[in-house]
Amino acid sequence: MAKVTILTKEGFEKLNEELRDYVDVRRPDASEKIKIARDFGDLSENAEYDAAKEEQGRVEFRIKQLLEYLDNVEIVDMDSLSTDVVGVGTYVTVHEIDFDETSKYRIVGEIEADINNNLISNESPIAVALLGKKKGAKVTVVTPESGFDVKIIAITKE
Repeated sequence: MAKVTILTKEGFEKLNEELRDYVDVRRPDASEKIKIARDFGDLSENAEYDAAKEEQGRVEFRIKQLLEYLDNVEIVDMDSLSTDVVGVGTYVTVHEIDFDETSKYRIVGEIEADINNNLISNESPIAVALLGKKKGAKVTVVTPESGFDVKIIAITKE
């Protein structure tokens, strides 16, 4: 059985846009590059042809991957999402006690995670520690290297 892909509505739309780009733009481009490279002659010594075939393989792999994600998707319903506890889709503000730092994250599905934009995977150590907890809770985040304590300051939908 395929793994369920958890996505926010924004993540779902982004993945669909990426799929459309791969199917409508990148796939035809890769096919055109193969066609042009064939015209160069002997395929056994044709670097352009080899490169075009490799690109086509990467494009087809990504299309297959995106289709697998989208075929078994669970979209987080923001309207019914509770802010009583941390859940996938919620924004959570935490205070890291040892470093006296406050950060705000959004808990998202694994493929939507982007730490540079404070989108953390529901499978990450910090999310695992926070999921299901209430505002004011102190939790220990266990990482492979060590651990640290955080306090939940706020849980919101934005």
